Amino acid sequence: MTCPNKPDVLCRFIEDRNGPGWLAGLADGFMGLPLRLVLIVVVAWVVHRVTRRSLDRVVARWERAQSAAGTDADGLFASRMLARRRALAQVLVGGARVFIAVVAGFMVLDEVGVELAPLLASAGVVGIAIGFGAQSLVKDFFSGFFLLAEDQLGVGDSVDLGGEASGTVEAVSLRRTRLRDVNGTVWHVPNGEIRRVANRSQYWSRAVVDVVIAPEADVRRATEVIRAVLDIFSQEAAWRDEGVTAAPEVWGVEQLGLGGTTIRTVVTTAPARQWVVARELRLRIKEALDAAGVPTAAARIGPAGPAEPAERTER
Repeated sequence: MTCPNKPDVLCRFIEDRNGPGWLAGLADGFMGLPLRLVLIVVVAWVVHRVTRRSLDRVVARWERAQSAAGTDADGLFASRMLARRRALAQVLVGGARVFIAVVAGFMVLDEVGVELAPLLASAGVVGIAIGFGAQSLVKDFFSGFFLLAEDQLGVGDSVDLGGEASGTVEAVSLRRTRLRDVNGTVWHVPNGEIRRVANRSQYWSRAVVDVVIAPEADVRRATEVIRAVLDIFSQEAAWRDEGVTAAPEVWGVEQLGLGGTTIRTVVTTAPARQWVVARELRLRIKEALDAAGVPTAAARIGPAGPAEPAERTER
């Protein structure tokens, strides 16, 4: 018995030392094809493990760099980064796993003598058919990847995705985004249908309070009263802990009309904390204006902005 046309190293070594015989054939049977198949599987597994660890480290390093630009409030930013990192790692590792498995599978088929050309042709036809049938699904996955990679939204963000789909993000995956609006309604939005994202709580937020005083009221006097309220408010440690990150400002007269004069006040806050801060400012400004004898218009006092997400209305 002699070694085959493509002998392994051990078979050739035995044949060179002892000549053709049963020992060389036995070595080829146990150390030839089975060894090569096992080696392919082991190498593929090692490459997958190394790729997975490397991608995880790269994504973690990238997230640490991105987090330097953000502010954590009630752990929302940490949850957002964790969900984003998991989704990105999932798609990257999944893609690497499929690629490694396909390459290893073709190598195994080649070793056992299967013709790859007809198989590749058939796989191409099947791939094209699946691609046409699952265009929307593929679009959802690609859109979800870029939503996460570009950090357009994350868990805990208050967003408007167009139409009636607005609220607080509860979950983000590669296929869909789940929102809960102010009425408690849960929206499941396929990522491929998202054309724009209006994010009200990314990295920092702003509370806008428009105070409308009566037409006959003294504007300068009203401005002084509002500034006094803001000075006291900004010195309170409790509200700094609540999410106020900068001193409140009076931007001045925003609008003149028959119904009254609008004075705008703004406060920079931590993400998604603008609503609780705005409510407190409205209360204090209203009480201070009443105490100072400055009449307010019957219309409203602030803010000109979207409604607060459902889960924050109880604060």
